[in-house]
Amino acid sequence: MTPTLRRKLEALAERREELERLLADPVVIGDAGRFRKYSREFAQLEPVSHALADEARAKADLAAAEAMRADPELRELADEEITAAQARLEQLDIELLAHLIPRDARDDGDLYLEVRAGTGGDEAAIFAGDLFRMYARYAERQGWKVEVESASDGEHGGYKEIIARVEGRGAYSKLKFESGTHRVQRVPATESQGRIHTSAATVAIIAVEPEGEPIELNPADLKVDTFRSSGAGGQHVNKTESAIRITHLPSGIVVENQTERSQHANRDKAMKRLQAMLADAQAAKAAAAQASIRKLQVGSGDRSQRIRTYNFPQGRITDHRVEGLTLYDLSNVITGDLDALIARLEHEHQADELARLTQND
Repeated sequence: MTPTLRRKLEALAERREELERLLADPVVIGDAGRFRKYSREFAQLEPVSHALADEARAKADLAAAEAMRADPELRELADEEITAAQARLEQLDIELLAHLIPRDARDDGDLYLEVRAGTGGDEAAIFAGDLFRMYARYAERQGWKVEVESASDGEHGGYKEIIARVEGRGAYSKLKFESGTHRVQRVPATESQGRIHTSAATVAIIAVEPEGEPIELNPADLKVDTFRSSGAGGQHVNKTESAIRITHLPSGIVVENQTERSQHANRDKAMKRLQAMLADAQAAKAAAAQASIRKLQVGSGDRSQRIRTYNFPQGRITDHRVEGLTLYDLSNVITGDLDALIARLEHEHQADELARLTQND
């Protein structure tokens, strides 16, 4: 580890000690906002302190083992302990570097999941439905809440488009690599000749804006339309113009909501999603400058990039952004068992960020 990176780690450790003192200050304790803010920051820095303490112990173990080599009778044992201590220090070096990776403030938050049928007609809509259920089942395993805000059914099943809000701690951090084009290869239920077809659906993962940090919108930039809801909800939704469509004129972004009984509630949900989409567009613009060195294109806004293929005849799922990322476990993945896939993507992202960190040092 370079001296510059070492100094950054030491600065984080010093900040953790400062926060510990601040959290014991009666003035801070009496200010709920500051106390909550400092508590979150302290929790994020705690692993750095633990890793540095582990490193100090490993260095002490190494020094003791090296001193022990002076005794001929203990030399063999000392060599074993030296090897173990050196391996431990190498692992801790990686862990410490990982703590220097800039943390995405959106990682702990909620998200909007948008799935749309692409090329492939009815089969694309059916596949879009499969993808949505895959994410919904994964969310259920995580204990997250999924609330559908808008849906357009496919003629033979699935969805032409479905938009849902996913709420749960760490939801965005787990699913943020899913944006892009997903391709499926299989024999459609509508295929009478048994031929394999290729269809596609697009997925967009949009972070919900953190509380207290909404994007300011100029009312003059908004075109608001009302219409009658077409979904479930009884006679009321079909007889009143409670559904809302908002168009952001400068960007052309359009959002709709019709899941609530009141126009006010639908407008509130639509506005929140619009703010999240505009923030996502800003993040995509900021990420574009670094897109060339980021394989996973987090926040790039490039929904057209083909990221994954689901091959049903071979039971194979391949992520095209990571070399060698192929799993022969499609039957489990499509039913929501995404842990192995997400872990590989997180590892790749961390490796990319570490490479960028050391490159910039």
